[in-house]
Amino acid sequence: MKTTIYLVSLILLLLGCKENQADTTTKKASTNSLGLNLDDPADNLKAFAKVRGSLDTTEEVIFYANGSIYGFVEGERDKHLMDYEMYNIARLLPMEGGAYQLLTREVLLYMDKETGEVLEKYNNPYTEKTVDVLHVWNDPVNQNFQLEGRFGKWGVNHNKYGDDMICMNADVLLTYPSPLKVADYPESSQSDLYEACELFQFFFSEEELNDADDLSTSCTISWTRFGPWLPWMKMGQRPGKMMYQGAGYKLSERNYDEMPKVLTDYVMKTKPEYRHAPSTYSKPNETSWTYYKKMNPVGE
Repeated sequence: MKTTIYLVSLILLLLGCKENQADTTTKKASTNSLGLNLDDPADNLKAFAKVRGSLDTTEEVIFYANGSIYGFVEGERDKHLMDYEMYNIARLLPMEGGAYQLLTREVLLYMDKETGEVLEKYNNPYTEKTVDVLHVWNDPVNQNFQLEGRFGKWGVNHNKYGDDMICMNADVLLTYPSPLKVADYPESSQSDLYEACELFQFFFSEEELNDADDLSTSCTISWTRFGPWLPWMKMGQRPGKMMYQGAGYKLSERNYDEMPKVLTDYVMKTKPEYRHAPSTYSKPNETSWTYYKKMNPVGE
């Protein structure tokens, strides 16, 4: 992906993505403020629901992002491996007791870092072998937002910058048995333990958040992911990690065609069901590792 595209994403992040959120900039300021206290669990949950989704149950929201993916091996120069285009499309459903269900599916396409084209084959610079690319098709990726959960009371970290900007950040640290055991997938599994972290930042206007007439708060995002080699790269147990870094913004599903055509055209041609969020809750969630296992069952 060209450097200019990535710079545009960062500029949109800093400027609040005004161009892509024209619908919100033309709204009249409400005289009815919610006065949300983000230190209060109930208010914090309602705020995050407005930021992450829409309180209008008929509206689906999209989080679009693009960025770059790097390889890190101790003692070697770090490598810019590829770029990506992605989005998550979501529907928010209110539940009893102020809880919510977030129903989503997400797609991420791996892109040639020079041409910006979708990768179907990848020349792995570590192994010097050409491998088949398996893009991210995660369906579903559902979440429950509850005031009281197994880790205690609800609360998303938050900070205020300047007079009006709020950043809510969710740092997700993951450690669990890998769906891909090394014994079963010696070329595709780095370890029997899956370890990764995903760092999300949501930037938005405090005034808009507290607008009682506004059911979906516009925002820009930053996303960083640090984790193991992708299974389709065929890296075996080679030491090292991958880092994803990118930025993006929130838009309504009705503005789907505002996203890059290279992304939307590929989705509509390959898996058109990703045009909309799921309509009902289901589990378990899909991940790149479980999807790889589904596409490459042991013994076949």
